[in-house]
Amino acid sequence: MLTPDRIKTPDTFWKALEKLSISRASVLRKARLPQGVFASGARMTTAQFFALWEALQTLGGPNIGLDLTRTMHGPTLPPSFLVAFHAKNLGKALHRVARFKSLCAPEGIKIAVEGTECIVTTSWVHAKRVEPHALTDATFSFLVNMVRAGTGQQIRPRKIDLRRSPDDQLRSWFDCPISWNATSARLIFDLSDLDAPFVSYNRELVEMLDAALEADLDQLETRSPLTDQLRWHLRRALTAGRPDLRCIARDMALSERSLQRHLHAEGHNFKSLLSDTRHQLALEYLAQRDFDIGEISCLLGYEDQGSFYRAFQKWENQTPAEWRAGLSERGVWETGIP
Repeated sequence: MLTPDRIKTPDTFWKALEKLSISRASVLRKARLPQGVFASGARMTTAQFFALWEALQTLGGPNIGLDLTRTMHGPTLPPSFLVAFHAKNLGKALHRVARFKSLCAPEGIKIAVEGTECIVTTSWVHAKRVEPHALTDATFSFLVNMVRAGTGQQIRPRKIDLRRSPDDQLRSWFDCPISWNATSARLIFDLSDLDAPFVSYNRELVEMLDAALEADLDQLETRSPLTDQLRWHLRRALTAGRPDLRCIARDMALSERSLQRHLHAEGHNFKSLLSDTRHQLALEYLAQRDFDIGEISCLLGYEDQGSFYRAFQKWENQTPAEWRAGLSERGVWETGIP
């Protein structure tokens, strides 16, 4: 499902900022956003949302993401988050966050199990640059806070990978090993923790919220062509390795044959869409200084750097390094795809 590039910030978010002595007006000025994005019922694009968080990092300091988590409380959150607080256990809570997050924002949350680890990663479908560090901090601290509030226990993640520089406040709050300046952000729990029961479990409330949220998701999915839905799944899957037709079809609750048939009816095929998605992601990654070309090759699921070079030359008729050099010459670093 391709979530529209429209984000609405809940009232609880703005109330939390007010408690931290940060006004909407100051955020508006610092982020250079039009006044209309804060109007009742208005929506922001991903680019505007990232600009908002970059402004918050300046106004509230590098730990604004954690500060907001401490200020916001479960009972005041939107239904798509509230349902997670009242799930049966940690595993079911994470599943609901991943399932319903797209109702609030075009952000994908992927839950993967590897050995004895449960790995949580995020991806922004419409992003043309890496998300601000404070936004990652807010997402991860929110999830950990949800786990601790739900279980009533001081559960510690097994490990966290963050793209940002070391910070003692975050290290103390998460109370777990943290890899700083990582190439990608990951929140890792022990697999055994997924069965930790939530003391806030409310079966009747969860069933009621699940039904309403599933209906909202159904409406969103019917408005998205299957091709767009596949592109969204491909972008998510590429952050965790090389996607194949079987895995993507399973994620979309379709058989391989049905998926191929639907794509053919819309004039596409899996191989071409995978190539197109890699092409777009390659341009987005190259437009960011943080990634070297070898890292980009891995992020796109290529087995070796040479394969990435050959594919990129077919797309752009130049090497990745040459394309990136052109960005520098035109002065458009990290501003999106020209």
